[in-house]
Amino acid sequence: HYHYGKDLKYGPWKEAEVLEIAKQDRELCDFTIKSPFFQTICEEVENKKWVDIEDVYYEFLKKSDNPQQLNDNLEFVKNKLIEYLNALTEPTLNSIIQDQILAPLSKEDIALGSMDKWDEMLQNRIKYNAKDWNRLIAGYKESFDLTDDDVKGFEKMLIKYAEGTDTSIYPMCLRPNNIMLLNFNYTNTADLYLPKTDKFSVNHIHGTISNPKSMIFGYGDERDDGYQPLMKKNDNEYLRHIKSFHYLESSDYRNMLGFIEEAPFQICIMGHSCGISDRTMLNTPFEHPNCVSIKPYYYQKEDETDNYFDLICSIARNISDPRLMRDRVVRKERCQPLGKV
Repeated sequence: HYHYGKDLKYGPWKEAEVLEIAKQDRELCDFTIKSPFFQTICEEVENKKWVDIEDVYYEFLKKSDNPQQLNDNLEFVKNKLIEYLNALTEPTLNSIIQDQILAPLSKEDIALGSMDKWDEMLQNRIKYNAKDWNRLIAGYKESFDLTDDDVKGFEKMLIKYAEGTDTSIYPMCLRPNNIMLLNFNYTNTADLYLPKTDKFSVNHIHGTISNPKSMIFGYGDERDDGYQPLMKKNDNEYLRHIKSFHYLESSDYRNMLGFIEEAPFQICIMGHSCGISDRTMLNTPFEHPNCVSIKPYYYQKEDETDNYFDLICSIARNISDPRLMRDRVVRKERCQPLGKV
């Protein structure tokens, strides 16, 4: 809220110009922010150049005596986020990122505790016939019709690869059977990156801006010490923006569970900070018995520094067993900057 002094000369002011006057001359114009929630967001942006709004919201929620007002403030921020995202230009496909998404699996990335699942996959593929192979590679860039003679060559190659006598192998032999992009960012950008076949799917787990009512925006860490006291309060407003309740409003969460229960899977992290505001969601696939690998694609800055360390620290906060984390997370030399070769 801005309170303008009586000496302010009204004219064709732009909002930014008025705010600048308020900051420079307190006698002329008094400037206050009445919402501590908004004030904290502004201070975080000014000091750190970014802010985890969901984390700030949760910290205020644990101390709040008026959750309704705080929830109204969060709804206001959510609506402004929708306006911003709708104003963005249409995204374009980054072919390097698409290649990273569709990349073959690698034994070097698999957790030692999951090598039995890797060996089982190889043994199953040694038994593939032409129909199985054509179903596997359908939709990938090198898709073509394989013959029985081609399959015999694959069988010999896989046997040598499984025995460790020959490490060379066609990339198509190690393509994932299925890929699910678990999209957290409310836009449809992820839909650009997967070929249109039934083996590839995009799961907009937090909804999309095309359907604002589907958007899940709030907090999701049921392991936090402050969560149970909120549950014990006889006021559902304290739970209004807890993500786990909203996962029950669509089939997306159940579809994710079905995917990870079906077969062993590798997690590739692209553009997600893995912050604790999504810990309830992330902990489930990270610690699932079928998870054989967690591979972070990190952000590399122009000065050649990157956020790999920050990413693995965040991943560790979402896994309760440190030994499991160290085994499943792919070491840096095996990872890549997102969108770069």
